Amino acid sequence: MQAFFDFLKHHQVEFVDFRFTDLRGTWHHTTYPTSAIDDEICTEGLLFDGSSIPGWCAINESDMLLRPDFGVDLSNVRLDPFSSYPTAIVICDVYYPASGEPYAKDPRQVAKKCVRYLQDSAIADQAYFGPEAEFFMFDGVAFQNDPTHSFFQITSDEFSKGNSIIGHGNRTAHKGGYFPAQPLDSSNDIRAEMIFKMVEMGLRVEKHHHEVAQAQHELGLVYNDLVRTADEVQVYKYVVKNVARLYGKTATFMAKPIFGDNGSGMHVHQSLWKKSENLFAGKDYAGLSETALFYIGGILKHAKSLNAFTNPTTNSYKRLVPGYEAPVICAYSAQNRSAACRIPMVKSPKAKRVEIRFPDPTANSYLAFSAMLLAGLDGIQNRIHPGDAQDIDLFTAKDIAKKLPSVSGSLCEALKALENDNDYLTKSGVFSKELIETHLEMKWQECNKLAMQPHPVEFDLYYNA
Repeated sequence: MQAFFDFLKHHQVEFVDFRFTDLRGTWHHTTYPTSAIDDEICTEGLLFDGSSIPGWCAINESDMLLRPDFGVDLSNVRLDPFSSYPTAIVICDVYYPASGEPYAKDPRQVAKKCVRYLQDSAIADQAYFGPEAEFFMFDGVAFQNDPTHSFFQITSDEFSKGNSIIGHGNRTAHKGGYFPAQPLDSSNDIRAEMIFKMVEMGLRVEKHHHEVAQAQHELGLVYNDLVRTADEVQVYKYVVKNVARLYGKTATFMAKPIFGDNGSGMHVHQSLWKKSENLFAGKDYAGLSETALFYIGGILKHAKSLNAFTNPTTNSYKRLVPGYEAPVICAYSAQNRSAACRIPMVKSPKAKRVEIRFPDPTANSYLAFSAMLLAGLDGIQNRIHPGDAQDIDLFTAKDIAKKLPSVSGSLCEALKALENDNDYLTKSGVFSKELIETHLEMKWQECNKLAMQPHPVEFDLYYNA
């Protein structure tokens, strides 16, 4: 505790910002002046109104307890580079105030519980995750949905036609944005600024580059344990959006904001370790162990219900269609990017891992990572083999692809799958029935809203019918 107060004094911090994550993955915060921070707040926590958080609790049971998790060596305490006054961000967990028990619908508590379940299972000591979250950055966006008026409009100086706002010729071609140098890559310095801010906030980063679509980008996070990585995804999104705003731009992690071009995914690299040994390294296919194959089998078996957490928006499924590098086929392969699971080529057995390619960055990382880990553990516990690998381009080998299972084709399909396939999430007690029911209720509302709203494309198709 004294270390935290020493930190505040050393950095002349004037405000402490306590942050937590809701079911949708949104960061919330409350800010206290440093003079108001005492031992009681640091140890006992502070009360807040949980009924004002979407999907949490009713107004008659609204008091919730926010308790700081300072982490090892203050690893969960970060200086906020975007505040006008020196501010320290502290990541928190949510508890029931009466019992002091972890709140069942706090995503971060779910992730912590998942790690404890992994360790209690004796299968592994630790699970490592390495997400690759892509995003779009635009010069402007406008949208409106009224009963008689609906539209969206995106502008970017990278667009080769249409809503380009600057008349110059240095633009990437359609589906030609992967790794171009400046001046085609006009956002190189902005991404560099994002990298610097992330490093300032304690993240380990390894790269940045332009992605395939126009105005699409990716920054590289170094892998970490499940909870820590989910924390870092929250920081990642916070930095991306704030730096974009500083440059007069706007960033989005929507999976498919642009029709006809690649969408944004969040490929997630995963491995299990025990006593400093990578359990995924072996002598089977592509240097994998039997444990790794069973892990893949569990994820592919539960892929459709996993989609409810890894691809939790209606927009997610405008990305999960063939032809745009989206991995919709439930197969695995070494290097083959058309499969839902890819085995990256590595130089050392310690780097052996699996890459699950269907998630997207609209996911709540705490819930998505936990759900994938539980699916993989179910595969290990029940020895679910994923079958033969598919080393062909499944986008062109359509006859073979048709015979293989696929991920969900819509959020509605994913929600129905989750309704029928959630034992692997609840049998461990990691996901509560209450959390799953709330998630389903919130997401069905989104499905129904989209289903009932007339769409501009429908006017193109049917107005003169």
